[in-house]
Amino acid sequence: MTDQVRTIDYGRALPAAEQRNRVLRNTYWLLALSLLPTVLGAWLGVATGMTAGLGGGLGLIVFLGGAFGFMFAIEKTKNSAAGVPVLLAFTFFMGLMLSRLIAVILGSQNGASMIMTAFGGTAGVFLVMATLSSVIKRDLSGMGKWLFAGALVIMVGAIINVFVGSSVGMMVISTLAIGVFSLFMLFDLKRIVDGGETNYISATLALYLDIFNVFQSLLVLLGLSDGD
Repeated sequence: MTDQVRTIDYGRALPAAEQRNRVLRNTYWLLALSLLPTVLGAWLGVATGMTAGLGGGLGLIVFLGGAFGFMFAIEKTKNSAAGVPVLLAFTFFMGLMLSRLIAVILGSQNGASMIMTAFGGTAGVFLVMATLSSVIKRDLSGMGKWLFAGALVIMVGAIINVFVGSSVGMMVISTLAIGVFSLFMLFDLKRIVDGGETNYISATLALYLDIFNVFQSLLVLLGLSDGD
């Protein structure tokens, strides 16, 4: 091991500790910044009702088309000056898409309390995973393929449930999503800590999606438990 490069047991050379710390620090700052457009998009959607009509198949098409379009654009611009603005535009879009669920939750008696509970729960999960990523020494890269498979199953199940409309199915999917994306959070954080991810825009995108899915799934479970 040298001061400049650290080689770990699975034979991959990692950047210097200083570079890893810089990527992690920039990721945290950009992640915090990305929450502002999300809140703005959610507020705008609730205040104007502009997403109220995006139910069923239409909402699914808009969400998937917009999300994958933005993610493709982020990947193409992550090494340029346009990378951060495109990422922030994506988080604004995600806030808009979340506003329909938030509007439903706010319509219940304990709506504001449920949103704060989901936010606190998500923050707690992130804190635990960030702590674990800094103390776990073993390589977690093997988790990636299993987590991807789990995320794919969740996505397919969620798409089917859009048309089936099963509350039980929604509860199962949300519970699985909390587990899978919490572990994804650990996986993505560990990649940054180990130097496997050197682009802070890509790192922020991955963590943002983890946080978004955990928060949304917690909100769905809380809404279902309240009868919504």
